[in-house]
Amino acid sequence: MHPAPSVIIFTTFSGLGFGLLFWLGVGALVPTGLSAFIWFAIAYIFAVGGLLASTFHLGHPERAVKAFSQWKTSWLSREGICAVATLIIMALYGAGLVFAGARIGIFGWLGAAGAIATVFTTSMIYAQLKTVPRWKHWTTPALFLVLSLGGGALLGGQVIEALILLLIASSLQFYAWVTGDTRLAQSGTDMASATGLGHIGKVRAFEPPHTGTNYLMREFIHVVGRKHAQQLRIIGLGLAFALPLLFLLLPFNHIFAALAVLSHVAGVLTLRWLFFAEAEHVVGLYYGKR
Repeated sequence: MHPAPSVIIFTTFSGLGFGLLFWLGVGALVPTGLSAFIWFAIAYIFAVGGLLASTFHLGHPERAVKAFSQWKTSWLSREGICAVATLIIMALYGAGLVFAGARIGIFGWLGAAGAIATVFTTSMIYAQLKTVPRWKHWTTPALFLVLSLGGGALLGGQVIEALILLLIASSLQFYAWVTGDTRLAQSGTDMASATGLGHIGKVRAFEPPHTGTNYLMREFIHVVGRKHAQQLRIIGLGLAFALPLLFLLLPFNHIFAALAVLSHVAGVLTLRWLFFAEAEHVVGLYYGKR
């Protein structure tokens, strides 16, 4: 799949923002007054900024509001509804902390549940796709959730939780790569099934379907060199997990904490680029690109 910058920014920063909202909601952080305003502002900048970034990948961003009406069949619609509901509930919860210094527990827990639901619905936009065998697996929503919670814990200064979640995320990411690399081949989809000509005999690409590129080739076919992908995987693991874990194990220092967050964000951006770039859409078989 084409790794569009808008979608990479969206999935990275919205996950981080909703992850922080989760920890605020469950009471791991209970700031009041100006401190609460700053914490919620950070969470909303990441969450809302990420959501707005996703609209830049739409052909007609002005029609985005229509997506809310398709909640029965569309994970994108469910994501939008969950996101808006969560942001409203957490705004009420935050107002209590900012203006009254009071934690309204029911709003906090509902908002935390909404944050988890939002990240899950985002992940299911990709995990539902049968046409991308690498994504259609339980590791896709699991990774989205654990990265969101781990990143939120890291951003919110929850050291123990961040250590545990980042360790889980690194193992899960490695497992997703190992199993995902063979998932297209194991799916049983090949040139014969992609063209519908398998009943005739062995099918191979003689010439491309046409001489130029088209929308399908631009959006759904992106080939990454194996050596390049391996290098980026190592960089992603190092930045997203290894360096933040090292900084967390050192005596607390605000500079180390900031470096841990920056390293993690850079690493997740790298992992998200790979998430899209390595996705092998079956349409590539029709064009002889797999």
